[in-house]
Amino acid sequence: MKLFEITHRDPAGAARTGILHLRGERIETPVFMPVGTRATVKAMLPDEVARIGYRLILGNTFHLELRPGSRLIERLGGLHRFMNWPHAILTDSGGFQVYSLAPMRKLTEAGAEFRSPYDGQRIHLTPEEAIAIQHRLGSDIVMAFDECLDFNAPADAVRAALERTLRWLDRCRAAHAPRAGRAHLFGIVQGHFDAALRAESARRTVERDLPGYAIGGLSVGEPEPLMLEMLEAAVAHLPADRPRYAMGIGLPLNLIDMAARGVDMFDCVVPTRNARNGRVYTFAGIRSIKQNQFAEDPAPLEADCPCSACRHYSRAYLRHLYQCNEILSSRLLTEHNLTFFWRLMDRIRSAIRAGGLRGLRAELAAAYAAPEDAAAGGDAPDPSGPCRERSQ
Repeated sequence: MKLFEITHRDPAGAARTGILHLRGERIETPVFMPVGTRATVKAMLPDEVARIGYRLILGNTFHLELRPGSRLIERLGGLHRFMNWPHAILTDSGGFQVYSLAPMRKLTEAGAEFRSPYDGQRIHLTPEEAIAIQHRLGSDIVMAFDECLDFNAPADAVRAALERTLRWLDRCRAAHAPRAGRAHLFGIVQGHFDAALRAESARRTVERDLPGYAIGGLSVGEPEPLMLEMLEAAVAHLPADRPRYAMGIGLPLNLIDMAARGVDMFDCVVPTRNARNGRVYTFAGIRSIKQNQFAEDPAPLEADCPCSACRHYSRAYLRHLYQCNEILSSRLLTEHNLTFFWRLMDRIRSAIRAGGLRGLRAELAAAYAAPEDAAAGGDAPDPSGPCRERSQ
């Protein structure tokens, strides 16, 4: 069966809805993937994540190879069985760690040599090994090994990274070929913050005729308008009949803006990490549950939200849990944030089908325009800065 089918196109723009066919399931797009770096979506049981509606999550090659090791996971039946997640899994190749762990790695044409952030042990990750690890994990979508650069990288490094990413992609394709019928290899577009290089990278990546394409190297410190400009430069050269994946993007308005530009897949740690820090997403804006204004508030976080936190507990109780550093706080706030992101993606898909994506964007922008918990002097809502991280 074909991996991806488009079910609706917005006649007034580039947005579309579709279906990913993975593990016998139909996954509606645009889709947000919760991040499960180390074979767990933090604070959540796998069946709780599935109950919200998710059928596709993300794992990380680099971290899982360090602990507990892909060979152990393979011996125990693969990542799906190991973490009791019968649904689809996409694994990041470890290419992002080339950027995020720059002080602990040495880069060569062969690959990247890292020092483990856990015990200092040396690890050599090549394109071939990145694919082999993902095969041992049993990933449904396998990401190519790429070189991601910092926002302030010099021009000569940008061209070199683009060329190296393409050479590594060819090595990934060769390593993946024996498993091509059982897993889908996605290439990654780089090109940093040069529109011409983004377009070139996209065109040359598409020449490899892959099942899907990711746009990498965004949300690494750049301003939002530049991020969207680079996304557009890449998407313009990606085939319409293949899924497009914006890696590490997850702020609510970014999801709408990128879906409007024809992106189908997203992932980010925003809902899970921010929940553990008391930051709650709602359609009325962002709340900081630690604020004093909630100390005696009997209302739910969001009246129409179906999550356990909203159905059974008050803001006052949730604030109490957070203030006392109770584990239940992380569980309930994470469930709420993941539920919000699921509902947001559902609304995005409905808005695309109804031609109302611009209206949804305006509604959410108005709700998020004021500082969060303004009456209590809370922090401003999330800027467009980096949310891309593979360690939850």
